[in-house]
Amino acid sequence: MMMGRVSYEAFAPVWPGMTEEFPGYNAMPKYVVSTTLQEADLVTNWGETTILRSLDDVATLKETDGGPIIVHGSAALNRALSDAGLIDRYHLLVFPVLLGAGKRLFSETDKAKQQLRVVESETYSNGIQKVVYDVIR
Repeated sequence: MMMGRVSYEAFAPVWPGMTEEFPGYNAMPKYVVSTTLQEADLVTNWGETTILRSLDDVATLKETDGGPIIVHGSAALNRALSDAGLIDRYHLLVFPVLLGAGKRLFSETDKAKQQLRVVESETYSNGIQKVVYDVIR
């Protein structure tokens, strides 16, 4: 599981104690992409956590055999990963609510069109839609 510093600081005090709700997430290694977080800032009860200092570090991690990288929250990190071409698949939940403001999922960077292919979709009874897209390169 990968996250930016802000998301780590929000999740780390809560998720380690939620062993029944998130057993898979709690067991997997965690990676925090941050230029400011220090080892002393990491919680000690949430398993293996590694600080990555750059998108180059993320690209290097992506080339290993450790399995898929899952990103939760981390809006700024998601925008940076997208701009760097480091995202292979998006798992999006679309809520049936229109907001006038909020965090952007994608950056405002002027770049070429990115094609996506739907690989899974589902609509839940509450109107939330789950859509999984592969990035076409």
